Amino acid sequence: MNSILNKYNSLNKQTTNQSNQNSTPFLQQINNPQYWINLFNTFLSNAIKIILLSLLFLLLYRLGRRLVNRISLNLKTSETSSNRSRTIVTLTQNIYFYVLVFIYIYIVLSICGAPVGTLITGAGIFSLALGLGAQGFVSDMVNGFFILGEQQFDVGDFVKVDKISGTVTYVGLRTTQIKSNDGTLNYIPNRNITIVQNLSRGNMTSIIDLQLFPRTNIHKVTQVLQEVNQRLTPDEPDLIRSPQLLGPTEVTLGLLHYQIQLDTKNGAQMVLKRKFLGAYLAALREAQIQLPENALDLTNQS
Repeated sequence: MNSILNKYNSLNKQTTNQSNQNSTPFLQQINNPQYWINLFNTFLSNAIKIILLSLLFLLLYRLGRRLVNRISLNLKTSETSSNRSRTIVTLTQNIYFYVLVFIYIYIVLSICGAPVGTLITGAGIFSLALGLGAQGFVSDMVNGFFILGEQQFDVGDFVKVDKISGTVTYVGLRTTQIKSNDGTLNYIPNRNITIVQNLSRGNMTSIIDLQLFPRTNIHKVTQVLQEVNQRLTPDEPDLIRSPQLLGPTEVTLGLLHYQIQLDTKNGAQMVLKRKFLGAYLAALREAQIQLPENALDLTNQS
């Protein structure tokens, strides 16, 4: 029993001596005034570096914003729409800001002596996991950037995307909003926009397809239509040129198709088609030219 107690006491003394030996250098370091002087100098040096670095990055940020704003002024004076220019400017400012913040944090951590390599490795793994779960979001952003950059369509354009057609009300980096003719507002993710039919770019061509009986006097019909064109064309500034009489094109189901081509400014094609159609029908009836009950087929081609 005494031998066991002796072993326990000797072991306890050894442990105490080791702890005292380990704590002695640390206590001596704390009690040394030079330790605090060195610590203060290191802290002051790092603080000055961080302050100067902050001022430098603040200057770079302001210069970058001024450059982006100057670019935005050039976009506004060009044919770029206000919506597109505003979106591009906002995107550029955000990208520039986040790049500066990333570089700033990296340098600050390096000054403070943090293990930046280990942190970047952990952030890379997290970013990979986040990217796998946000592929759709990233795809929307990329497609939105190319839609804006390539000017595929703009607010106010009448477009057709897949089975949805209507007027574009908003173009963003993630979604595009299209308002259908019945008032439905469609939110389309940009990644789903692959083929776009823009019906608002350039002049439009409309075809009026009159249906006549095969025995109708074509020369008389042409003369009547020419008189209508001469009467209406001078009062229509939205006409690019006088309506072109294409003449008879085909005979289907016992009816002769006589077509007239209207070249109009964008947005005026349907209004002018209805106006000239009504004038054609009225003039043909006044000239005693017999018409089938289904007198025409309204088809719009662009």
